[in-house]
Amino acid sequence: MTILLTIDVEEFDTPLDYGKNLSFDEQIDASRRGVEQILLILERESIVATFFCTAVFAMQCPSLIKRVVSAGHEIASHGYYHSHVDTAHLKESRIALEQISLTPVVGFRMPRMMDIDEREVFNAGYRYNSSLNPTFIPGRYNNFSKPRTIHYHNGGLHIPASVTPWFRIPLFWLTFHHLPLFLYKFLSKKTIQRDGYLHLYFHPWEFIDLSDRERYGCPSYIQKNTGDKMIARLHDFITW
Repeated sequence: MTILLTIDVEEFDTPLDYGKNLSFDEQIDASRRGVEQILLILERESIVATFFCTAVFAMQCPSLIKRVVSAGHEIASHGYYHSHVDTAHLKESRIALEQISLTPVVGFRMPRMMDIDEREVFNAGYRYNSSLNPTFIPGRYNNFSKPRTIHYHNGGLHIPASVTPWFRIPLFWLTFHHLPLFLYKFLSKKTIQRDGYLHLYFHPWEFIDLSDRERYGCPSYIQKNTGDKMIARLHDFITW
């Protein structure tokens, strides 16, 4: 049994989607504080994870990236910027992250799990692509027809986020926040039994308190179980 725990480290630009003018420095600081919380959890439980980082975040927090690497975690690419993606940025992001982390960067995840030309990803020097959430998210994507588990396609390895074998219920960050933890554990167990592994992803900003609507502007469905509650939930889940 394998658990693939992955973290999407980016500029916290979600408030911009809801009309809040959160400064760039505040976006970086929110994610930085979240990464520090995650590292404490992982260190306490002696487990390692993959951190998909934007190059922009890494350039703002190089010492934190080095700390992630020194703790034995993998650094992978989450693009150059979180809010803007260009195929030319694929290679540029990989090179920037390798220069900062001093480790090979072989994995890529598209911001917001949006579509990307798979061949361009592998042509940019990545060995695996983790940009697929094989389910239906209203307003985002409909990937019901795409493979649900790890597979090879267009010259490279694809590692989709985990969804349940039936109905393809996504086991991503939002369901982790909203489902009762006992139910999330049940769905995770059934997915592991079918697939032999579980692949989850979260964001650092989930580990800070987002209840300040005036500052962050996040709707209640994003605010729910953030900050200390999220720290406790992830610790509970990892222990389980």
